[in-house]
Amino acid sequence: MDGLVLVDKPPGKTSHDLTLATRRLLGVRKAGHAGTLDPFATGLLLILVGRARRVQRFLMALPKQYVTVARLGAISTTGDPEGEITHTGRIPPLDVALPTGRILQRPPVYSAVRVQGRRAYERARDGEAFEVPEREVDIYRFEQQWRREDRAQFLIECSAGTYVRSLIAELGDGYCEELRRTRIGPFSVEDADPERVLGLEQALAFLPRVEVDADAAWRAGHGQAIQGETEADVEHVLVADADGPVAIAEPREDGLLKPVVGFRG
Repeated sequence: MDGLVLVDKPPGKTSHDLTLATRRLLGVRKAGHAGTLDPFATGLLLILVGRARRVQRFLMALPKQYVTVARLGAISTTGDPEGEITHTGRIPPLDVALPTGRILQRPPVYSAVRVQGRRAYERARDGEAFEVPEREVDIYRFEQQWRREDRAQFLIECSAGTYVRSLIAELGDGYCEELRRTRIGPFSVEDADPERVLGLEQALAFLPRVEVDADAAWRAGHGQAIQGETEADVEHVLVADADGPVAIAEPREDGLLKPVVGFRG
């Protein structure tokens, strides 16, 4: 069994919990996931079974959509309800700027980002004094959907690697009280079904497709570069034949496609 399972994660469970539950439900030996959700968060989690685990990095790179409810007038050491909460009473103004475009963001100290070889949250739990380096992220959409006294709901569309907790904290005194991931690339939480496996062909439909004959498919399946035309600035394509996906390949010079992930071996 090879493919992708869309799961709607409930609060209180870890992404690892849901991966194990999916393995047991489907009776598969190996599974992984693409993009961790914090235990307090809910929403779309992509579970990878079989050979789909080979495409984890491509799925993790897809843009994300979130809906978050922010608690205003209070701050949290972790940026969520699980941290130490301090009520300040300072409410960010109604006209606070919501940043979009490419921005520099500093991930929370309680995050899985590695700092000198260790997870930031491990250093934070050990009481270390350190700073997580800033990095560039893209915010495609950041809209306030409603606001009532000390709470507000925001819709956020962003690139991979963006921390919504940091976006809310940077508005002023506030933290994420609720966080729900509603989309990852073309995949929606509305289509979540823990018992349905999307085959590799459907799971990788977001990649440009290059059809090849049987001879080229054999060579690509064995890691050999093949001839193939692609659009300009395309980073990866799905090489497929009449039987389905063969490999994910990188366009190279002279019209060559070099397989980087294979599915036939």
